[in-house]
Amino acid sequence: MSVVFACLDADTLGGVQQVTHTLAQGLAGRGHEVHVIGLERSRSPFRYVDRPLYHRHVTGTRRRLRRLLGAIEPGYAVMTSPSVVARLSKLLPPGFRPIGQYHGSYDHARGCWHLASIRRHYLHLDQAVFLTEDDARLFSEHALLPNVWTLPNPLPCWPERLSTLTAPRVLGVGRLEGVKRFDRLISAFARSRLPPPWELHLIGDGGELERLREHARREGVGDRVVFRGPVPAARMPAEYLDASVLGLTSEHEGLPIVLLESAAHGVPSVAFDVSGGVRRAGPVLVPPGDVDAFAAVLAELAGSLGERRRLGADARARAEAFRLDHVLDGWERLFAHIER
Repeated sequence: MSVVFACLDADTLGGVQQVTHTLAQGLAGRGHEVHVIGLERSRSPFRYVDRPLYHRHVTGTRRRLRRLLGAIEPGYAVMTSPSVVARLSKLLPPGFRPIGQYHGSYDHARGCWHLASIRRHYLHLDQAVFLTEDDARLFSEHALLPNVWTLPNPLPCWPERLSTLTAPRVLGVGRLEGVKRFDRLISAFARSRLPPPWELHLIGDGGELERLREHARREGVGDRVVFRGPVPAARMPAEYLDASVLGLTSEHEGLPIVLLESAAHGVPSVAFDVSGGVRRAGPVLVPPGDVDAFAAVLAELAGSLGERRRLGADARARAEAFRLDHVLDGWERLFAHIER
């Protein structure tokens, strides 16, 4: 049977989109007929896979969506967010087995409208898929879901080369938007008092760019915070190879791909302790919002190549569980479970 992944917007730069295209390419490579559907068109399309083995669609209207789904052989419909489940689950033609993903944590869901939507709409799906066992348990208990399943995000590839961890560079990766709180990473870098030639490189684009530039100037590190803009997916391995530490200062996260990718390259990371997914990825954890504690860890890691190498080796060993083949095996086990 076919596998359909549906996103609100399938081609914007973001973790949900990266995971979707990675899974689509992997499952298509295993012989499945795979379709990725965007319900809306991206304003700034980003290409995750150079030579996709799967079909890509943008529908735009309910009529076009119905026509497209009617032309696809019924199979599994993976809806990647609560908003997609709410819009799409009632439109699926007979024969499709509906699966709802949630890429956030339970703690984030209960703080916004997501929990109510999951409680209302995911109950009636064949399966509700969450990122960690802890999240699945909490959703099962507090959203009264009998159909929970756990599948982590996958790494798009497994690198053979590792960072030497000798470059004086702290790396931050993600959309330059408020929820990612790169202002806190800039402040932590400034308060760590790392001497030149240490720099903070930020990869990504977004509406906070100019505000973050000004924030870096006010913090006294405007000449050592380098805004790199978006980097093509194929060039990201080189960025991790040139880094010695990765920093993640988001308000909330599910299971961040950037933590997994940095770990796979042997790069240690520091992150605010905001979700079970972050904890599972194995960074050095800092209390949420504690910029001074974050700065202290940055200073400690920058001052000890031996500690960077120890933590980087531990991180790479932990990242083995997120290799693409392991996660694809999990998806195929899920499909077989639904058929039973």
